Amino acid sequence: MLALVAALAYLLGSIPFGVVITRAMGLGDLRQIGSGNIGATNVLRTGNKPAAAATLILDAGKGGIAVLIARATLGEDAAQVAALASFLGHLYPVWLGFKGGKGVATFLGILLALVWPVGLIACATWAVTAAITRISSASALAAAALTPGYLAFLDHSDAVLLTLLLAILVWVRHAANIRRLRDGTEPRIGRKKGV
Repeated sequence: MLALVAALAYLLGSIPFGVVITRAMGLGDLRQIGSGNIGATNVLRTGNKPAAAATLILDAGKGGIAVLIARATLGEDAAQVAALASFLGHLYPVWLGFKGGKGVATFLGILLALVWPVGLIACATWAVTAAITRISSASALAAAALTPGYLAFLDHSDAVLLTLLLAILVWVRHAANIRRLRDGTEPRIGRKKGV
């Protein structure tokens, strides 16, 4: 049964909402815009804030919904399986030749469904870092890195291993961003050009 949960959650997670929304709104192929990433930050580079907001909500929602459905039907182990599978679906979607996004919105949606207080703290971490640096990738890296510690501190150790794995994947997917952060060339939030 957990294998079925994983398969369905993966398929849900692999829906590329950024690509679907930008095409539906006549904004072009998102993979040919800005960084080529399929997430909300790159959608924002089209200059269409409603499209970026919709992408953010739907990318977060697909992770959260996968977790909530799995938990309601089969319990906590299934919820964690669904979390990982939906996240992998976003990173490596079958519909796009396994070339997906960086997972930040989906990561936050998963957290909000798994342990909502920690999800809110992670969202706040992202927001505060973004307000200070104006750099989306720095905000994502900070939120991902700190989340396992938040869970441990708030006595949710059952989710620490999962979120540690998700955080590592977020950092791996941000390898190019980390190089640009180190070089001082990472673009700031809202810029239409660059990567």
